[in-house]
Amino acid sequence: MDDYILDFDCVGIDDGGIIPIENTKRGQNKSPEFLIWNLSPKAKTLAITLEDLTHPIENFTHWIIWNIPASNRIKSGIPAGKTVPSLRHARQGVAYGRHKYAGPKPPEGKTHVYRFSVYALDCELDLSARSRKKAFLKKAERHILQQGSILGEFE
Repeated sequence: MDDYILDFDCVGIDDGGIIPIENTKRGQNKSPEFLIWNLSPKAKTLAITLEDLTHPIENFTHWIIWNIPASNRIKSGIPAGKTVPSLRHARQGVAYGRHKYAGPKPPEGKTHVYRFSVYALDCELDLSARSRKKAFLKKAERHILQQGSILGEFE
C-alpha cells in the first residue's frame, strides 16, 4: 500500500455528517458524486463499498462496485446492472443492493452510521458479478494502493 491515505469527498456528505435524503432509499436512492484527491499515479481502477456499521449484521454491505477507471471524479447516480457501460464496464456485486446502489434506510426512528470506502487498485479485478465484499477484499488485498473512508448518519 502506498504511504498515504486516499482522500476523497462524497459531495454533500461531510465526514460524520448527515447523508442527504437524495442518497437514501427514502429519497432518490442515488449514489453520491465522489471527488478524489492525491490519487496514486499507479492506480488503474477504483472500487467503492457502502456499509451500515449499526446494522445487527456486522458491517452490513449496501453496495459494492469495482473496476471503475481511476479518475479524480465519479459522477453521481451510477445506474443499476452487473456491469456499468458508462464506467468502462465496472462491475457491481451482490450486496443489499443486488448489482446496484442501495442507499441508507434504517428502521423508522433509528439512526444508523454508514461508511463509504474508496479503494485505489493497481489493476482490474477478474471477479464475477455474483461476488460479495468478502470475495472482493480477498482478491484485492495485494492490489490496494490506497484506501479512504467517510462516515455518515441517516435516520
